[in-house]
Amino acid sequence: MQTMQWIVLLVTIAMYAVVIARPQYKAHATCIAAVILLLLRVVTLRLAFTSLINWNVLLIYAGSLAIAELFIYSRAPACIADRIIDHSPNVGLAIVSILMMTGIISAFVENVATVLVMAPICLALSKKLKMDPTYFMVGLAVMANLQGTATLVGDPPSMIFATYANYGFNDFFFYQGKFSIFWIVQIGMLAGSLFFYLYFRKNTTKKVVIDKQKMISIVPSFLLIAMIVGLAVCSFFANGVSFASGLLVFLLGILGLVWYHFSQKYSWKDVGKLVRSLDWETIIFLIGIFVVIGAISEVGLLQLLSDWLGRLVGGNVLLGYVAILLVSVLISGFVDNVPYIIVMLPVAATLGENLGLQPELYMFALLIGSCLGGNLTPFGASANVVAVGILKKQGVKMGFRDWLKIGIPFTLITTIAASLALWSIWR
Repeated sequence: MQTMQWIVLLVTIAMYAVVIARPQYKAHATCIAAVILLLLRVVTLRLAFTSLINWNVLLIYAGSLAIAELFIYSRAPACIADRIIDHSPNVGLAIVSILMMTGIISAFVENVATVLVMAPICLALSKKLKMDPTYFMVGLAVMANLQGTATLVGDPPSMIFATYANYGFNDFFFYQGKFSIFWIVQIGMLAGSLFFYLYFRKNTTKKVVIDKQKMISIVPSFLLIAMIVGLAVCSFFANGVSFASGLLVFLLGILGLVWYHFSQKYSWKDVGKLVRSLDWETIIFLIGIFVVIGAISEVGLLQLLSDWLGRLVGGNVLLGYVAILLVSVLISGFVDNVPYIIVMLPVAATLGENLGLQPELYMFALLIGSCLGGNLTPFGASANVVAVGILKKQGVKMGFRDWLKIGIPFTLITTIAASLALWSIWR
Protein backbone atom coordinates (compact mmCIF):
# COMPACT_ATOMS: atom_id res chain seq x y z
CA MET A 1 0.00 0.00 0.00
CA GLN A 2 1.00 3.60 -0.57
CA THR A 3 1.95 5.96 2.27
CA MET A 4 -1.34 7.90 2.18
CA GLN A 5 -3.32 4.65 2.25
CA TRP A 6 -1.47 3.61 5.41
CA ILE A 7 -2.14 6.99 7.02
CA VAL A 8 -5.87 6.86 6.23
CA LEU A 9 -6.02 3.27 7.46
CA LEU A 10 -4.37 4.13 10.77
CA VAL A 11 -6.67 7.14 11.32
CA THR A 12 -9.69 4.94 10.57
CA ILE A 13 -8.52 2.16 12.91
CA ALA A 14 -7.98 4.70 15.70
CA MET A 15 -11.47 6.10 15.09
CA TYR A 16 -13.07 2.65 15.19
CA ALA A 17 -11.15 1.80 18.37
CA VAL A 18 -12.70 4.81 20.13
CA VAL A 19 -16.18 4.04 18.74
CA ILE A 20 -15.94 0.47 20.05
CA ALA A 21 -14.29 1.21 23.40
CA ARG A 22 -16.10 4.47 24.19
CA PRO A 23 -19.34 4.59 22.13
CA GLN A 24 -20.49 7.68 24.06
CA TYR A 25 -17.70 9.56 22.26
CA LYS A 26 -18.46 8.19 18.79
CA ALA A 27 -19.46 11.60 17.39
CA HIS A 28 -16.27 13.17 18.72
CA ALA A 29 -14.15 10.35 17.27
CA THR A 30 -15.57 10.55 13.76
CA CYS A 31 -15.40 14.35 13.64
CA ILE A 32 -11.77 14.43 14.86
CA ALA A 33 -10.86 11.75 12.28
CA ALA A 34 -12.61 13.78 9.57
CA VAL A 35 -10.76 16.97 10.54
CA ILE A 36 -7.39 15.13 10.48
CA LEU A 37 -8.07 13.80 6.98
CA LEU A 38 -9.15 17.25 5.81
CA LEU A 39 -5.97 18.80 7.22
CA LEU A 40 -3.91 16.13 5.46
CA ARG A 41 -5.70 17.08 2.22
CA VAL A 42 -6.85 13.51 1.62
CA VAL A 43 -10.14 15.17 0.75
CA THR A 44 -10.87 18.85 0.33
CA LEU A 45 -13.39 20.84 2.34
CA ARG A 46 -15.29 21.60 -0.85
CA LEU A 47 -15.51 17.90 -1.76
CA ALA A 48 -16.66 17.03 1.74
CA PHE A 49 -19.47 19.60 1.77
CA THR A 50 -20.62 19.16 -1.84
CA SER A 51 -20.24 15.42 -2.41
CA LEU A 52 -19.29 13.34 0.63
CA ILE A 53 -21.74 14.62 3.25
CA ASN A 54 -25.25 13.64 2.18
CA TRP A 55 -27.36 16.58 3.31
CA ASN A 56 -30.54 14.97 1.99
CA VAL A 57 -30.10 12.05 4.40
CA LEU A 58 -29.50 14.45 7.28
CA LEU A 59 -32.61 16.46 6.41
CA ILE A 60 -34.74 13.32 6.34
CA TYR A 61 -33.30 12.06 9.60
CA ALA A 62 -33.77 15.37 11.45
CA GLY A 63 -37.30 15.88 10.11
CA SER A 64 -38.40 12.31 10.84
CA LEU A 65 -37.03 12.56 14.40
CA ALA A 66 -39.21 15.64 15.04
CA ILE A 67 -42.29 13.96 13.56
CA ALA A 68 -41.64 10.81 15.61
CA GLU A 69 -41.30 12.85 18.80
CA LEU A 70 -44.65 14.53 18.16
CA PHE A 71 -46.27 11.20 17.21
CA ILE A 72 -45.21 9.84 20.60
CA TYR A 73 -46.44 13.00 22.34
CA SER A 74 -49.88 12.51 20.75
CA ARG A 75 -50.21 9.11 22.51
CA ALA A 76 -51.42 7.54 19.26
CA PRO A 77 -49.28 4.37 19.67
CA ALA A 78 -50.57 3.88 23.23
CA CYS A 79 -54.19 4.18 22.03
CA ILE A 80 -53.56 1.60 19.30
CA ALA A 81 -52.04 -0.75 21.88
CA ASP A 82 -55.11 -0.31 24.12
CA ARG A 83 -57.34 -1.38 21.24
CA ILE A 84 -55.15 -4.41 20.57
CA ILE A 85 -55.43 -5.50 24.22
CA ASP A 86 -59.23 -5.00 24.15
CA HIS A 87 -59.72 -7.07 20.99
CA SER A 88 -57.24 -9.91 21.64
CA PRO A 89 -58.79 -13.24 22.76
CA ASN A 90 -56.13 -13.69 25.45
CA VAL A 91 -53.18 -11.88 26.95
CA GLY A 92 -50.55 -14.05 25.23
CA LEU A 93 -51.82 -13.00 21.80
CA ALA A 94 -52.13 -9.40 22.97
CA ILE A 95 -48.45 -9.34 23.94
CA VAL A 96 -47.37 -10.79 20.58
CA SER A 97 -49.64 -8.33 18.73
CA ILE A 98 -48.12 -5.41 20.66
CA LEU A 99 -44.63 -6.65 19.74
CA MET A 100 -45.62 -6.85 16.07
CA MET A 101 -47.11 -3.36 16.28
CA THR A 102 -43.86 -2.12 17.82
CA GLY A 103 -41.96 -3.48 14.82
CA ILE A 104 -44.32 -1.89 12.31
CA ILE A 105 -44.14 1.53 14.02
CA SER A 106 -40.34 1.22 14.14
CA ALA A 107 -40.23 0.87 10.35
CA PHE A 108 -41.21 4.58 10.23
CA VAL A 109 -40.15 5.87 13.66
CA GLU A 110 -36.67 5.79 15.23
CA ASN A 111 -36.09 2.59 17.25
CA VAL A 112 -35.27 4.13 20.63
CA ALA A 113 -38.28 6.43 20.45
CA THR A 114 -40.50 3.44 19.67
CA VAL A 115 -39.22 1.50 22.69
CA LEU A 116 -39.69 4.51 24.97
CA VAL A 117 -43.32 4.99 23.96
CA MET A 118 -44.20 1.28 24.19
CA ALA A 119 -42.39 0.62 27.47
CA PRO A 120 -45.14 2.07 29.74
CA ILE A 121 -47.68 -0.23 28.06
CA CYS A 122 -45.41 -3.21 28.65
CA LEU A 123 -44.87 -2.32 32.30
CA ALA A 124 -48.56 -1.60 32.99
CA LEU A 125 -49.69 -4.87 31.43
CA SER A 126 -46.97 -6.84 33.23
CA LYS A 127 -47.95 -5.26 36.56
CA LYS A 128 -51.63 -6.15 36.09
CA LEU A 129 -50.68 -9.76 35.34
CA LYS A 130 -48.06 -9.88 38.09
CA MET A 131 -45.70 -11.00 35.33
CA ASP A 132 -41.92 -10.46 35.06
CA PRO A 133 -41.59 -7.71 32.39
CA THR A 134 -38.05 -8.71 31.39
CA TYR A 135 -38.64 -10.61 28.18
CA PHE A 136 -41.61 -8.49 27.15
CA MET A 137 -39.28 -5.47 27.32
CA VAL A 138 -36.53 -7.33 25.44
CA GLY A 139 -39.14 -8.19 22.82
CA LEU A 140 -39.93 -4.50 22.31
CA ALA A 141 -36.25 -3.74 21.66
CA VAL A 142 -35.49 -6.62 19.30
CA MET A 143 -38.71 -6.20 17.29
CA ALA A 144 -37.97 -2.48 16.92
CA ASN A 145 -34.42 -3.20 15.76
CA LEU A 146 -35.61 -5.85 13.33
CA GLN A 147 -37.51 -3.30 11.24
CA GLY A 148 -34.59 -0.84 11.15
CA THR A 149 -33.85 -1.22 7.44
CA ALA A 150 -37.36 -2.05 6.21
CA THR A 151 -38.06 1.45 4.86
CA LEU A 152 -36.09 4.49 3.81
CA VAL A 153 -36.95 6.33 7.05
CA GLY A 154 -36.56 3.36 9.41
CA ASP A 155 -33.00 4.05 10.56
CA PRO A 156 -29.74 5.67 9.33
CA PRO A 157 -28.47 2.40 7.71
CA SER A 158 -31.49 2.33 5.37
CA MET A 159 -30.90 5.97 4.38
CA ILE A 160 -27.23 5.24 3.74
CA PHE A 161 -28.15 2.23 1.62
CA ALA A 162 -30.70 4.27 -0.36
CA THR A 163 -28.06 6.90 -1.06
CA TYR A 164 -25.50 4.38 -2.25
CA ALA A 165 -27.87 2.17 -4.29
CA ASN A 166 -29.93 5.13 -5.58
CA TYR A 167 -33.09 3.70 -4.05
CA GLY A 168 -36.24 5.78 -3.60
CA PHE A 169 -38.87 5.18 -0.94
CA ASN A 170 -40.93 2.89 -3.19
CA ASP A 171 -37.88 0.81 -4.14
CA PHE A 172 -37.76 -0.57 -0.61
CA PHE A 173 -41.02 -2.37 -1.41
CA PHE A 174 -40.54 -3.48 -5.02
CA TYR A 175 -37.45 -3.20 -7.22
CA GLN A 176 -37.03 -4.45 -10.78
CA GLY A 177 -40.28 -6.39 -10.45
CA LYS A 178 -39.10 -8.27 -7.34
CA PHE A 179 -39.98 -8.12 -3.68
CA SER A 180 -37.49 -5.76 -2.08
CA ILE A 181 -35.96 -5.44 1.39
CA PHE A 182 -39.22 -4.45 3.16
CA TRP A 183 -40.89 -7.79 2.47
CA ILE A 184 -37.73 -9.74 3.25
CA VAL A 185 -37.60 -8.06 6.66
CA GLN A 186 -41.29 -8.91 7.20
CA ILE A 187 -40.47 -12.60 6.74
CA GLY A 188 -38.01 -12.17 9.59
CA MET A 189 -40.69 -10.39 11.63
CA LEU A 190 -43.17 -13.24 11.15
CA ALA A 191 -40.53 -15.73 12.27
CA GLY A 192 -39.75 -13.54 15.29
CA SER A 193 -43.46 -13.21 16.11
CA LEU A 194 -43.83 -16.99 16.01
CA PHE A 195 -40.88 -17.26 18.40
CA PHE A 196 -42.53 -14.90 20.87
CA TYR A 197 -45.93 -16.58 20.44
CA LEU A 198 -44.40 -19.89 21.50
CA TYR A 199 -42.88 -18.09 24.49
CA PHE A 200 -45.97 -16.16 25.64
CA ARG A 201 -48.79 -18.52 24.56
CA LYS A 202 -48.87 -20.09 28.04
CA ASN A 203 -50.48 -16.88 29.29
CA THR A 204 -54.14 -17.67 28.53
CA THR A 205 -55.69 -15.00 30.75
CA LYS A 206 -58.78 -13.96 28.81
CA LYS A 207 -58.98 -10.26 29.51
CA VAL A 208 -57.11 -7.64 31.48
CA VAL A 209 -58.18 -4.07 32.15
CA ILE A 210 -55.52 -1.36 32.14
CA ASP A 211 -55.79 2.41 32.37
CA LYS A 212 -56.51 3.56 28.84
CA GLN A 213 -54.67 6.46 27.23
CA LYS A 214 -56.56 9.31 25.60
CA MET A 215 -55.15 10.61 22.34
CA ILE A 216 -54.05 14.24 22.59
CA SER A 217 -54.29 15.01 18.89
CA ILE A 218 -54.54 13.27 15.53
CA VAL A 219 -52.31 15.89 13.83
CA PRO A 220 -48.94 14.12 14.41
CA SER A 221 -50.44 10.94 12.90
CA PHE A 222 -51.39 12.94 9.80
CA LEU A 223 -47.86 14.34 9.65
CA LEU A 224 -46.43 10.80 9.76
CA ILE A 225 -48.82 9.67 7.02
CA ALA A 226 -47.99 12.78 4.98
CA MET A 227 -44.28 11.94 5.29
CA ILE A 228 -44.84 8.38 4.05
CA VAL A 229 -47.12 9.41 1.17
CA GLY A 230 -44.87 12.35 0.27
CA LEU A 231 -41.77 10.17 0.10
CA ALA A 232 -43.66 7.67 -2.07
CA VAL A 233 -44.68 10.43 -4.47
CA CYS A 234 -41.13 11.85 -4.58
CA SER A 235 -39.86 8.39 -5.52
CA PHE A 236 -41.91 8.50 -8.72
CA PHE A 237 -40.09 11.64 -9.87
CA ALA A 238 -36.53 11.11 -8.59
CA ASN A 239 -34.40 8.10 -7.76
CA GLY A 240 -32.56 7.73 -4.50
CA VAL A 241 -32.67 10.11 -1.55
CA SER A 242 -33.48 13.27 -3.49
CA PHE A 243 -33.36 16.86 -2.29
CA ALA A 244 -37.16 16.99 -2.64
CA SER A 245 -37.46 14.04 -0.24
CA GLY A 246 -35.15 15.62 2.30
CA LEU A 247 -36.81 19.02 2.07
CA LEU A 248 -40.31 17.51 2.35
CA VAL A 249 -39.57 15.59 5.57
CA PHE A 250 -37.67 18.50 7.10
CA LEU A 251 -40.50 20.97 6.35
CA LEU A 252 -43.07 18.55 7.79
CA GLY A 253 -40.95 18.40 10.94
CA ILE A 254 -40.88 22.24 11.09
CA LEU A 255 -44.64 22.32 10.51
CA GLY A 256 -45.10 19.91 13.41
CA LEU A 257 -43.04 22.12 15.72
CA VAL A 258 -45.08 25.18 14.71
CA TRP A 259 -48.28 23.21 15.47
CA TYR A 260 -46.80 22.18 18.83
CA HIS A 261 -46.28 25.85 19.72
CA PHE A 262 -49.50 27.44 18.47
CA SER A 263 -52.06 24.63 18.83
CA GLN A 264 -50.73 22.93 21.94
CA LYS A 265 -49.87 26.26 23.61
CA TYR A 266 -46.23 25.37 24.35
CA SER A 267 -43.71 28.21 24.54
CA TRP A 268 -40.87 28.56 22.07
CA LYS A 269 -38.61 27.62 24.98
CA ASP A 270 -40.45 24.28 25.21
CA VAL A 271 -40.14 23.86 21.45
CA GLY A 272 -36.40 24.47 21.76
CA LYS A 273 -36.19 21.91 24.54
CA LEU A 274 -37.92 19.33 22.31
CA VAL A 275 -35.54 20.12 19.43
CA ARG A 276 -32.49 19.80 21.70
CA SER A 277 -33.74 16.39 22.87
CA LEU A 278 -33.54 14.99 19.34
CA ASP A 279 -30.71 12.64 18.39
CA TRP A 280 -28.20 15.29 17.31
CA GLU A 281 -25.31 13.04 18.31
CA THR A 282 -26.13 10.64 15.48
CA ILE A 283 -26.44 13.52 13.00
CA ILE A 284 -22.96 14.79 13.97
CA PHE A 285 -21.67 11.21 13.90
CA LEU A 286 -22.99 10.78 10.36
CA ILE A 287 -21.33 13.99 9.16
CA GLY A 288 -17.95 12.78 10.41
CA ILE A 289 -18.34 9.25 9.11
CA PHE A 290 -19.38 10.46 5.63
CA VAL A 291 -16.07 12.34 5.35
CA VAL A 292 -13.95 9.46 6.72
CA ILE A 293 -15.49 6.86 4.42
CA GLY A 294 -15.15 9.27 1.50
CA ALA A 295 -11.43 9.54 2.25
CA ILE A 296 -11.12 5.76 2.44
CA SER A 297 -12.70 5.51 -0.99
CA GLU A 298 -10.58 8.34 -2.43
CA VAL A 299 -7.28 6.56 -1.60
CA GLY A 300 -8.50 3.19 -2.95
CA LEU A 301 -8.78 1.22 0.31
CA LEU A 302 -12.31 0.04 -0.48
CA GLN A 303 -11.14 -1.43 -3.76
CA LEU A 304 -8.28 -3.23 -1.97
CA LEU A 305 -10.76 -4.70 0.54
CA SER A 306 -13.09 -5.78 -2.25
CA ASP A 307 -10.25 -7.46 -4.16
CA TRP A 308 -9.12 -9.29 -1.01
CA LEU A 309 -12.62 -10.61 -0.31
CA GLY A 310 -12.95 -11.65 -3.94
CA ARG A 311 -9.78 -13.76 -3.68
CA LEU A 312 -10.99 -15.21 -0.38
CA VAL A 313 -14.42 -16.20 -1.69
CA GLY A 314 -13.25 -17.26 -5.13
CA GLY A 315 -16.21 -18.12 -7.34
CA ASN A 316 -18.34 -19.56 -4.55
CA VAL A 317 -21.50 -17.41 -4.45
CA LEU A 318 -22.99 -19.20 -1.44
CA LEU A 319 -19.75 -18.87 0.55
CA GLY A 320 -19.70 -15.13 -0.09
CA TYR A 321 -23.37 -14.84 0.90
CA VAL A 322 -22.97 -16.75 4.16
CA ALA A 323 -19.72 -14.93 4.99
CA ILE A 324 -21.34 -11.49 4.61
CA LEU A 325 -24.31 -12.55 6.76
CA LEU A 326 -22.26 -14.12 9.55
CA VAL A 327 -19.63 -11.39 9.74
CA SER A 328 -22.34 -8.71 9.72
CA VAL A 329 -24.29 -10.40 12.52
CA LEU A 330 -21.21 -10.87 14.70
CA ILE A 331 -19.81 -7.37 14.17
CA SER A 332 -23.17 -5.64 14.64
CA GLY A 333 -23.74 -7.55 17.87
CA PHE A 334 -20.89 -5.57 19.42
CA VAL A 335 -20.20 -2.52 17.20
CA ASP A 336 -22.31 0.36 15.84
CA ASN A 337 -23.52 -0.82 12.43
CA VAL A 338 -23.51 2.59 10.69
CA PRO A 339 -19.76 2.90 9.94
CA TYR A 340 -19.63 -0.82 9.14
CA ILE A 341 -22.44 -0.53 6.57
CA ILE A 342 -20.93 2.58 4.95
CA VAL A 343 -17.62 0.77 4.48
CA MET A 344 -19.08 -2.55 3.35
CA LEU A 345 -21.85 -1.47 0.96
CA PRO A 346 -19.54 -0.73 -2.00
CA VAL A 347 -17.48 -3.81 -1.13
CA ALA A 348 -20.55 -6.08 -1.10
CA ALA A 349 -21.87 -4.57 -4.35
CA THR A 350 -18.51 -4.93 -6.15
CA LEU A 351 -18.07 -8.49 -4.90
CA GLY A 352 -21.54 -9.41 -6.16
CA GLU A 353 -20.99 -7.82 -9.56
CA ASN A 354 -17.62 -9.58 -9.95
CA LEU A 355 -19.44 -12.89 -9.39
CA GLY A 356 -22.04 -12.02 -12.03
CA LEU A 357 -24.81 -11.42 -9.48
CA GLN A 358 -27.34 -8.70 -8.96
CA PRO A 359 -25.65 -6.55 -6.30
CA GLU A 360 -28.86 -6.59 -4.20
CA LEU A 361 -28.17 -10.18 -3.12
CA TYR A 362 -25.05 -9.22 -1.17
CA MET A 363 -26.15 -5.69 -0.25
CA PHE A 364 -29.42 -6.94 1.23
CA ALA A 365 -27.49 -9.69 3.04
CA LEU A 366 -25.31 -6.97 4.54
CA LEU A 367 -28.37 -5.01 5.69
CA ILE A 368 -30.09 -8.06 7.18
CA GLY A 369 -26.99 -9.25 9.01
CA SER A 370 -26.07 -5.84 10.40
CA CYS A 371 -29.67 -4.95 11.32
CA LEU A 372 -30.62 -8.24 13.00
CA GLY A 373 -27.15 -8.73 14.48
CA GLY A 374 -27.82 -5.78 16.77
CA ASN A 375 -30.30 -7.98 18.64
CA LEU A 376 -27.59 -10.41 19.67
CA THR A 377 -26.31 -8.59 22.76
CA PRO A 378 -27.69 -6.03 25.24
CA PHE A 379 -25.38 -3.37 23.82
CA GLY A 380 -25.69 -4.28 20.13
CA ALA A 381 -28.18 -1.46 19.54
CA SER A 382 -29.26 1.70 21.34
CA ALA A 383 -32.78 0.34 21.79
CA ASN A 384 -31.33 -2.61 23.73
CA VAL A 385 -29.43 -0.31 26.08
CA VAL A 386 -32.60 1.72 26.69
CA ALA A 387 -34.66 -1.41 27.40
CA VAL A 388 -32.10 -2.66 29.94
CA GLY A 389 -32.02 0.79 31.54
CA ILE A 390 -35.82 0.88 31.91
CA LEU A 391 -35.78 -2.56 33.52
CA LYS A 392 -33.07 -1.40 35.91
CA LYS A 393 -35.25 1.52 37.01
CA GLN A 394 -38.00 -1.02 37.76
CA GLY A 395 -35.62 -2.94 40.01
CA VAL A 396 -35.05 -5.71 37.46
CA LYS A 397 -31.39 -6.47 36.81
CA MET A 398 -30.62 -8.06 33.47
CA GLY A 399 -27.18 -9.48 32.87
CA PHE A 400 -25.41 -10.33 29.63
CA ARG A 401 -26.32 -14.02 29.86
CA ASP A 402 -29.97 -13.19 30.58
CA TRP A 403 -30.19 -11.21 27.35
CA LEU A 404 -28.56 -13.99 25.34
CA LYS A 405 -31.39 -16.37 26.29
CA ILE A 406 -33.61 -14.32 23.98
CA GLY A 407 -31.00 -12.58 21.82
CA ILE A 408 -29.32 -15.68 20.39
CA PRO A 409 -32.40 -17.73 19.39
CA PHE A 410 -34.28 -14.64 18.16
CA THR A 411 -31.33 -13.46 16.05
CA LEU A 412 -30.76 -16.93 14.58
CA ILE A 413 -34.42 -17.54 13.75
CA THR A 414 -35.07 -14.14 12.19
CA THR A 415 -31.78 -14.03 10.28
CA ILE A 416 -32.22 -17.53 8.85
CA ALA A 417 -35.82 -16.81 7.80
CA ALA A 418 -34.99 -13.47 6.16
CA SER A 419 -31.81 -14.75 4.48
CA LEU A 420 -33.62 -17.79 3.01
CA ALA A 421 -36.29 -15.48 1.61
CA LEU A 422 -33.62 -13.17 0.20
CA TRP A 423 -31.74 -16.05 -1.44
CA SER A 424 -34.90 -17.45 -3.04
CA ILE A 425 -35.95 -14.05 -4.44
CA TRP A 426 -32.66 -12.50 -5.58
CA ARG A 427 -30.34 -15.42 -6.41
